[in-house]
Amino acid sequence: MIYKLRIWPEFLFPAPWAVVETLIKGFGDQTLIWALLSSFKRLLLGYCIALFLGITLGILVAKVKLVEETFGFLVLGLQTVPSVVWLPLALLWFGIGDGAIIFVVALGATWTMILSTHSGVKNIQPLLLRAARTMGAGGIVLFWHVILPAIVPSIITGMRLAWAFSWRALIAGELVGSGAGLGQVLMLGRSLGDMGLVLSVMLIIAALGIILDNVVFRRIEQDVLLKWGLVTS
Repeated sequence: MIYKLRIWPEFLFPAPWAVVETLIKGFGDQTLIWALLSSFKRLLLGYCIALFLGITLGILVAKVKLVEETFGFLVLGLQTVPSVVWLPLALLWFGIGDGAIIFVVALGATWTMILSTHSGVKNIQPLLLRAARTMGAGGIVLFWHVILPAIVPSIITGMRLAWAFSWRALIAGELVGSGAGLGQVLMLGRSLGDMGLVLSVMLIIAALGIILDNVVFRRIEQDVLLKWGLVTS
């Protein structure tokens, strides 16, 4: 529709079939495949780091009063800072490479996981904790059999949101980073004036985001909520 309106010349907004041809060529010569694999490697590393740090720190913030009164307020402030703002520091600390991008990806998702986990712990029904303690549960047993199952729905929701933040941080980091990721391919297309390549990368990013959110995370979230009796089938 936009192409037919001729708002921009064809070299700035190529025809849909030109974008499809670019996609076919990119997957045919494996350029887009290797870029996708490179991006996913960085994304998964940063995302896993964020999950570990976010869940651990979220529980600490919720259960330790001193941590909540100090680090808890800091998390709320840092959560409003876009992860791309950390990129100049990351480049100085880790250099232009995977390290800086993974750091930005992890940071972009960590705050969300901390807040989601913290919210899950705080919203546990006190009756459950009192009943468990009455039956002799405490320490690791209380955490493993009561607290952790109770916060799983909040963690799943946080994972879904953190994945979206990780994607954004990844592409932002790759736009100025090095290597062979989707962000670098996008910048290569811009430098060469190949808008078909730019739009192809944008379509891949959007398609992956939709597929992962709807097929993976939303299904996991619904299964967990159904198992916990928080929604009806």
